[in-house]
Amino acid sequence: MRCWVVAVVMAGCALAQPGRQIFESQCALCHGQTGGGGRGPALNRPKLDLAPDDQALRALITDGRGDMPGAWQLHPDEVASVAVYVRQLGTLPPEALPGDSARGARVYASKGCAVCHMVNGRGEGYGPELTAVGARRNAAFLRQTILKPATTLPDSFLYVSAVPAAGPPVRGIRVNEDSFTIQVRDAGGHYFSFRKSELKSLERLAGQTPMPSFQGQFGAADLDDLVAYLAGLKGKP
Repeated sequence: MRCWVVAVVMAGCALAQPGRQIFESQCALCHGQTGGGGRGPALNRPKLDLAPDDQALRALITDGRGDMPGAWQLHPDEVASVAVYVRQLGTLPPEALPGDSARGARVYASKGCAVCHMVNGRGEGYGPELTAVGARRNAAFLRQTILKPATTLPDSFLYVSAVPAAGPPVRGIRVNEDSFTIQVRDAGGHYFSFRKSELKSLERLAGQTPMPSFQGQFGAADLDDLVAYLAGLKGKP
């Protein structure tokens, strides 16, 4: 069985190699060299909304969509190899983890993580949804986020403090912003829209996050268990 699995993995890698070369020469300008996105959407995710299966992904590559031109010049075998490579961009290698995911689920509950995060429709949505976090992030990233959350913030994340001319100040996560307005969501899930010209102050709290650090709040075994639980959240099949 093990030899069969290795053979399948090697075959997939061989098929993806020409796909990588095509991707880097024809797709990376918009999607980034490693699929992280740019002018086009990020592709280094386990699930792509417009390509839920391999057939849809090959059709999307061939036909294009919106501003994305179709790759009519590619042979179907080349399209297939690009699709294989794109799928690999969102696949994390398997990891051997020391923790126990069942115990980790209990740690997650005891620390009140559901107050800010949702898993399979349960919890609150102030923080990122974690239903498929294990398919997007490896164990080292998850551990770092638990202990030092400010060090793993995405570039697009911004925590702000807005003080209107009338009414109480609002601290929350920036949802949207343009030259004249800013929209903020607070910890209670309430949305606020402000005209910048009508604010007493607008402070961008760069490098800050409402998620507290859990450094020193876990024993080593509990931390391992929580990481194992989060790493096992791969989303709905």
